[in-house]
This record gives sequence, structure tokens and C-alpha cells, in this order.
Amino acid sequence: MSTYFITGISTEVGKTVASAIITEALEADYWKPIQAGELEDCDTKKVKGLVSNATSRFHENAYALKTPMSPHAAAEIDGITIQLKNIKAPKTKNNLVIEGAGGLLVPLNDSQTILDIIKPNYKVIVVSRHYLGSINHTLLTVNLLKEKGFDVSIVFSGNEHKTTETIIKTMTSVPIVGRIEEEPYFDQNVVKEYAERFKGQLEKL
Repeated sequence: MSTYFITGISTEVGKTVASAIITEALEADYWKPIQAGELEDCDTKKVKGLVSNATSRFHENAYALKTPMSPHAAAEIDGITIQLKNIKAPKTKNNLVIEGAGGLLVPLNDSQTILDIIKPNYKVIVVSRHYLGSINHTLLTVNLLKEKGFDVSIVFSGNEHKTTETIIKTMTSVPIVGRIEEEPYFDQNVVKEYAERFKGQLEKL
């Protein structure tokens, strides 16, 4: 069994939908260690609503913070300090998909970031979405992960942008799992279609 950590090059790039697709493709368990804000409609609930297989289990957040801000700031508002020792991956005999918060260097506290949650044996999937500056953000993210020795791949999110995707592929030389198009909506059927499309590539990672 493998653990897949889903990170993004920024916020709002499509990590949650990508996490749902990968969870469905692998019939994996899902875990969001840190949820900041939207507790009534959190990412775990969103993914659970998009996944249709009967195998996946959805594990409780290590931290559920009230304010939609960087975890360190949201924790301060809640009067707590995030501690890495409290962020322990759930025990499971299944594949596990872990969704990060924002990008790799989002602070958890004064000295640690999302990157510190990622264990050496995790397969890291970077969600990249085209916008002005996204090439730089993608290369910085992927190169940092490669320097740290992680197994890295990319999911493109949004409509195809050939020049952006081509240079990212050329300069990173990491596997591309696929692209999630700019769909009018995502439901269980759409997620299942993408899951079937991505499954073969995911199993090669």
C-alpha cells in the first residue's frame, strides 16, 4: 500500500477535486490533516460526496480551525499552536490520499510548514493550474520536492495551455498523471470518469 500526498502550487488550484479523483481511482482512504475554515462544508465532506466506491474511508482532521487563513494564523485565532507531533497519519491497510493545505511552504507555526508533514516514502502529486506566474510556482514546487528526494508527479488542472505544460514537462522531467479539465460541474459520475482515466498512470508511480 502507498501514501499519496496532494499539494498545489498555490491555493484554489484544484487540490480537492484532484484528491477525490485519486481517492476514487485507487479506492484509497482520504485524510486532510489540517482544515482551516469552512468547517460545515469542509474538504473531507466534499471529497466524500464525490467518491462513490464502497472501500474508501474518510479520516478525521488532526486540526479543524475556524478561520479560512494560513494554518499558523488560523491556529493563533483559535488560541492554539499547531504541533507536528499531533499530526499522525491514520492507521490503515489501504492506500491513503493526504490533501495538504495551500502550497508546500504554508506555515504551520513559527518554524514548520506543510512540507514537514510529508514523509520520505510518500508519493507527492503536485496540482498545477495555469495563471500568470504558474510556471515559476510549479518549477519551484517540483524542484524543492526533488531536492528533498521525493517521488514527484504532476496533475494539470484547468483548460490546456500547451506552452505552459510543455515547458513544465521539459524542465521537470517528472511523470504527468493527467489533466482535469475546466468542467461545468463535478459529481460522482464525472469523478469516476476521471478516476478510470487516471488509474493506469497512478499505478505506475
